[in-house]
Amino acid sequence: MTGFLKPHWPAPATVRAVTTTRLGGVSVSPYASLNLGDHVGDDPQAVAANRRQLRQDARLPADPVWLRQVHGIRCVDLLGDKGSDAPLEADAAVTRELATVCAILTADCLPVLFCNDAGTVVGAAHAGWRGLLNGVIEATVAAMAEAPLHLMAWLGPAIGPAAFEVGSEVREAFVAHHPAATSAFTAIPATDGKWLCDLYGLARQRLLDAGVRRVHGGERCTWQEKEEFFSYRRDGATGRMASLIWLETPQDKS
Repeated sequence: MTGFLKPHWPAPATVRAVTTTRLGGVSVSPYASLNLGDHVGDDPQAVAANRRQLRQDARLPADPVWLRQVHGIRCVDLLGDKGSDAPLEADAAVTRELATVCAILTADCLPVLFCNDAGTVVGAAHAGWRGLLNGVIEATVAAMAEAPLHLMAWLGPAIGPAAFEVGSEVREAFVAHHPAATSAFTAIPATDGKWLCDLYGLARQRLLDAGVRRVHGGERCTWQEKEEFFSYRRDGATGRMASLIWLETPQDKS
């Protein structure tokens, strides 16, 4: 049985969402065991088996629409695109179609899931620091085409504020965008301009600026919780977790 986290948020009955852990797959070290990334050097057959197991255990209505993530801000509407043979190059996706599964792969970067109050549109964004800085959250909110006050967001597992070291140039770039970003950085003593960065705090600021007032999640740390999560910063060669969201009719929700 694959390992899952379910978001704790007041999503409507039509919305289903899960985030995987590293547990319950067939991949071997350093990808052990539920690696869902097909671009990290793992055995393709193991990845395919993990993805089949994911669909079965999470009771997905269809195969997820996997993206080719490039740390950008492009958000695609999966209407009409999900049948493409090649993965879409994007870092976020939205859909209003039933049984279309938005998927984001991460191993320290921040997955952000979205839905509206009516339960008619969902989205998922891959928010590493580059995408977060350049506006992937804002692009996803815009693509949902809903009043931001009618949206809610959930922050999935990412590298936590006690583990994510960045250089001064990263801090300066965020602060140049908004002075409030200073609160998300803590200087590391006896280092040459190194800072601890709170991705969760930065994401909450960006969501607030975009008009999204209800934000849930943001308590886990992929770097510290080695038994449960993959972490690229910690391990280098490693697997990827998936954060998934889709729409179903209310009677299909369990």
